[in-house]
Amino acid sequence: MMVRLRRHLLSLSHLPVVASALFALSCTPTVAEPEHSMFMAVSMTRDFTIGRETHRENGVFRSRDREELEHIGFNHPRVDAIAFDPRDPKVFYLAALNGVLGTRDGGESWRILTGWRQTEGKYIAVDPFNPDQVYAALPDGVGFSPDQGQSWQYRDEGIERKYIQVLRFDSSREGHILVGTEKGIYRSEDAGLSWKNVLRTGQTVNDLRQSPHDPDHFIAVTQADGAWLSKDAGQNWQAIGGIPSDNTLHNAAFDPHNPQRMAVCGWDTGILISEDGGQSWTRRGQDLPNINIWSFSFDPDFPDRIYANPHHEALFVSDDFGHSWREFMFAGAVVWDYQFVREDR
Repeated sequence: MMVRLRRHLLSLSHLPVVASALFALSCTPTVAEPEHSMFMAVSMTRDFTIGRETHRENGVFRSRDREELEHIGFNHPRVDAIAFDPRDPKVFYLAALNGVLGTRDGGESWRILTGWRQTEGKYIAVDPFNPDQVYAALPDGVGFSPDQGQSWQYRDEGIERKYIQVLRFDSSREGHILVGTEKGIYRSEDAGLSWKNVLRTGQTVNDLRQSPHDPDHFIAVTQADGAWLSKDAGQNWQAIGGIPSDNTLHNAAFDPHNPQRMAVCGWDTGILISEDGGQSWTRRGQDLPNINIWSFSFDPDFPDRIYANPHHEALFVSDDFGHSWREFMFAGAVVWDYQFVREDR
């Protein structure tokens, strides 16, 4: 079923919940025009109950200039992840409550690509070597499409527990994939036809990231089993010291500007920053409203800029690598994912 939707820019009169943030942004000069558009998957959760009518927009938002916001597509209550076709930024996919959604015209129209068996998508990824192939992290396995989401099957042979939270391609090795599960990390070298457990954990692996500077380096964070680092493309893992092993960790990331910098965030953890390749960690964001952080991201266009989303609060931004923060946008929301994409302007 094809659904055509009208997109629009959010204005101060249209969406009061972001009015003050947008006004502040308009008064804050940007250093340079960003090269990437910023896409975010957002749920407006404050004062919202399932079944209750709401006029707040949810789903996918885009900012081309880090000032104005544009809502794209469905007013969807839960989109967990966004993935783009590297050949065409108008082609992208969403992992959402009702499955995998896709657009081929930049969000003007959408199609639900999966059937009733493959819903509650947790993550979505496009194969960088074969972009027609799309993979989805699902509660019951790894969904695989060979034809841009037109048909689907499962590729999870060898995975002990099928709940998949996150899926990442190795950007430097064709066919190499890592997934985070309830039982740890599994690795495939044949595009998902077979899998091997490379790290067994007692809690779900919530995030996996590859360094943009060294493709052999990966970082992983878990529900309550600490953070882990691999220096051999995910074949072997070592626990990272200086990070709480009993707190829920939601996100990890490598700084795209500095190979020595990385960060993790989570519940009762705040944001922990390393500036020496993971040897030591310090907490940043003491002036944030709380230390329960849903998500964070580096900005590829602005060195030292970080975004963070404290629980029941707005999206905050720091322009000095976490030493000071200001409210940015989306009061009372959870930001599940951030993607930065070059588009034709």
